[in-house]
Amino acid sequence: MNKAVLRKQYLEKRSALPISKVEEKSNNIINKLFDLDIYKNSSFIMSYVDFRKEVKTENLIKHSLNIQKRIGIPITIPETRKLIVSELKNYDIELSPGYFNILTPKKEYIREIPPTLIDFVIVPGAIFDKSGYRIGYGGGYYDRFLGTLNERAISIGLAYDFQLLDSVPRSKYDLPVDYILTEKQFISCKTKKF
Repeated sequence: MNKAVLRKQYLEKRSALPISKVEEKSNNIINKLFDLDIYKNSSFIMSYVDFRKEVKTENLIKHSLNIQKRIGIPITIPETRKLIVSELKNYDIELSPGYFNILTPKKEYIREIPPTLIDFVIVPGAIFDKSGYRIGYGGGYYDRFLGTLNERAISIGLAYDFQLLDSVPRSKYDLPVDYILTEKQFISCKTKKF
């Protein structure tokens, strides 16, 4: 099966999840994330802001800010198909709907930071496989972005367990995440060399 067919199939499965299940599974995943050393040892986290029944990240972002971690969130630049990262200081005040209706910083709150400052990246996706490869939403934004991080930065995909396959189709430009966390599993994809 090709990426487009798989993406459509799994996004339909995800959109069929009742909101109560999205909340329950997301809380489970985020609470497990808080217990991981890779989270505890991070100082500057980049996290997506959830939409369309992705694993919810609002609690993750607010909790991280409360315990003095720095948080960056992505801003999509459709013309160049790039992500830039803006440091967020207040979730409730600084965001408004942007590209694809995803919450992004209002113009007056954009604080662009270089990707090399980030040591922990929370990556969304439609499907992940156990080697860390993913099918995203088709723009290639995260694959391009992951290639700009410093080599010690750690990436983790958050997904519901049904979004995990043994393998997904991949191209030479696809970059794997280091870990995947679902409500049932924590998988080390062993992509780091240290």
